Amino acid sequence: MPINDSTLTNTQKPILEVQNLKKYYPIRTALGKTKGYIKAVQDISFTIYEGETFGLVGESGCGKSTAGRSLLRLIEPTSGEAYFNGEDIFQHHKRSLKKVRKDLQMIFQDPNTSLDPRKKVGFSIEEALKIHKIGTNQERKQIALQLLKKVGFTEDHYDRFPHEFSGGQRQRIGIARALVLNPKLIICDEPVSALDVSIQAQIINLLKQLQKEFNISYLFIAHDLSVVRHIADRVGVMYLGHLVEQGNTDDIFSNPLHPYTQSLLSAVPTLNPKQKKEKIIIKGELPSPLNPPSGCVFHTRCPYAMDICKQKKPSDIKINAFQSVKCHLYKNETANLII
Repeated sequence: MPINDSTLTNTQKPILEVQNLKKYYPIRTALGKTKGYIKAVQDISFTIYEGETFGLVGESGCGKSTAGRSLLRLIEPTSGEAYFNGEDIFQHHKRSLKKVRKDLQMIFQDPNTSLDPRKKVGFSIEEALKIHKIGTNQERKQIALQLLKKVGFTEDHYDRFPHEFSGGQRQRIGIARALVLNPKLIICDEPVSALDVSIQAQIINLLKQLQKEFNISYLFIAHDLSVVRHIADRVGVMYLGHLVEQGNTDDIFSNPLHPYTQSLLSAVPTLNPKQKKEKIIIKGELPSPLNPPSGCVFHTRCPYAMDICKQKKPSDIKINAFQSVKCHLYKNETANLII
């Protein structure tokens, strides 16, 4: 069931509540028998509030993009619940899901492949309006022209093809397309990772500007912590399908608790070359999601691993209203170290 509003310390209303989301991919033999599962996402839970940005970070292969696509039902989740405005997205059938998707949109990672090269920009933006039978042809064109202006284009760009634009410009078109149905939540799947650094800053600033104007919530998926720091209000850190730590952005960056989060932050370059920063090197290879380690999934690479880490999964330790960590190094809500 969705969280009761009376239990929330945040004054904002939750727009998306994800509970115990799992996504397993079956491994089949030549005869079609299932011999195992790739456990891409394992039992993750988080909440996104109205008008905020929740950053989901982790290294490649941790399951963050799979989680985002599962929430949109682009791939079907194995189990779990996702309450969007109080209704479980995973319980919707095809017809009712179409209505929900008006309020749930996505910005894809690669702007070069997310647009149909055979269709003009105007058509790509208006397509969702046609599918949902919104407006006349002229009204749809006006909406598309207005959105093109919002993302930095003129009316002349309406009749151009995607190959006539740079990567950053194509991503702006992708943003306009995501906005066309006036959604309440947009899942941004690494929207700036394929762009130059200077263009990344422009896209981030545009997303923040549009968020204020339209009161949109974002699930911002990324592996670059420096990007997440500039856009996210809260952050969740994923490792091998598990959400190992989450909290307010300032808390995560100033006081990271999980050893994996600490190592990720130690790898972020500083602007001041004279500033010395201790780097935490994670040894060993990333385990396979086909056969994840027992107990804490990070214990095979953790410099503080104890015997209990190999045997028992850590519980979720609440540090404050929004920061929590799954680690045996902490024993209570004051985040006191055991060692």
